[in-house]
Amino acid sequence: MAVSLPLCPINYQLCRNSFSFGNNASILAMTTPRFCSPIVIGIGSASQLRARPSLISSAIATSSILHDVGATVAVLGGAYALVLSFDNLTKRNVIPQSLSRKLVHILSGLLFVLSWPIFSESTEARYFAAFVPLVNCLRLVVNGLSVTPNSTLIKSVTREGRPEELLRGPLFYVFALLVSVVFFWRDSPTGMLSLAMMCGGDGIADIMGRKFGSVKIPYNPRKSWAGSISMFIFGFFISIGLLYYYSSLGYLHMNWETTFQRVAMVSMVATVVESLPITDQLDDNVSVPLATILAAYVSFGY
Repeated sequence: MAVSLPLCPINYQLCRNSFSFGNNASILAMTTPRFCSPIVIGIGSASQLRARPSLISSAIATSSILHDVGATVAVLGGAYALVLSFDNLTKRNVIPQSLSRKLVHILSGLLFVLSWPIFSESTEARYFAAFVPLVNCLRLVVNGLSVTPNSTLIKSVTREGRPEELLRGPLFYVFALLVSVVFFWRDSPTGMLSLAMMCGGDGIADIMGRKFGSVKIPYNPRKSWAGSISMFIFGFFISIGLLYYYSSLGYLHMNWETTFQRVAMVSMVATVVESLPITDQLDDNVSVPLATILAAYVSFGY
């Protein structure tokens, strides 16, 4: 159905009152004053009107998918560039291999967490983000089994440069990233704290322990007071930084009066677990994030 509405530049009220609605568009045009231009408004069928929201939804979904694909490619490229950069610094003897490995350990996870906001708001966005550690997991397995060994990767993330090392600590590391992004994502502090303690806290503890760790912990001669204290302090502040970052972006709503106490408790639990003499039985990249997840979930409730 189509009706003719007059467009009156002089007096809209006069123009509006000068015609009545009817089924015949010609009658409406005849009753329209000369200074009023009739406009034909087409009213689509019910099926056409119903189709419009579905088309809009489809366009939005397509846009979100393209957005997340682009974000995934960017994060994968950044992760590859990070490893390549530190390998280059090691080859130039700018930094020792042990320090390069630890810096990759610290930065890879933290930069991954910081990249989550570049993904879309769709419910599937976390799975696109999870594709990044999944790809790295497959790379570690392929290289660890010596199917196609990559010397750059092996030197960057292993202690002794042996391919089979990739199937222990480094594999557990990327698995922790995978768990955090899939099960907790941007709207839960638990996953963020687990990665803050594993990447930042534990990574810096190793660096500080090697440099200043002459005084050992009585129950574990492999660990030092300097390393444990550094893990607690840096893990705490990195955790607070991540929570503030996501809170400022609107993903988290924190009660800061209690958040500091809760994060301190979680950091203490992770530090104590890391100091235990269980490394031969349970890798730090398993024990630290697992203990942090349990403590953070109990403390924050989500």
